[in-house]
Amino acid sequence: QVQLVESGGGLVQAGGSLRLSCAASGSIFSIGGMGWYRQAPGKQRELVAVIARGGTSTYADSVKGRFTISRENAKNMVYLQMNSLKPEDTAVYFCWGTPNYWGQGTQVTVSS
Repeated sequence: QVQLVESGGGLVQAGGSLRLSCAASGSIFSIGGMGWYRQAPGKQRELVAVIARGGTSTYADSVKGRFTISRENAKNMVYLQMNSLKPEDTAVYFCWGTPNYWGQGTQVTVSS
């Protein structure tokens, strides 16, 4: 079993930055890819960014050039640096780990 715990969400003005962190614990040897998804009110959960254990990353088009995903395998951590935030980035952000582990989510609110 794997537990994922997010931190770092909050309220920020448009154009600002936030850094999300996700700590993995438990049977972490089973985790390969990790990433971040988000879900805005009334919308489906969508992929934000994922990163393989070796560091290869993939981003949603909507966040390319603004968000950066990274991980520290030795610390079992994954991060999401979010810059130039927009009101449409407002959502609950979930940490994800393969095959299907999820954190409880952290709220990110961007005011205009």
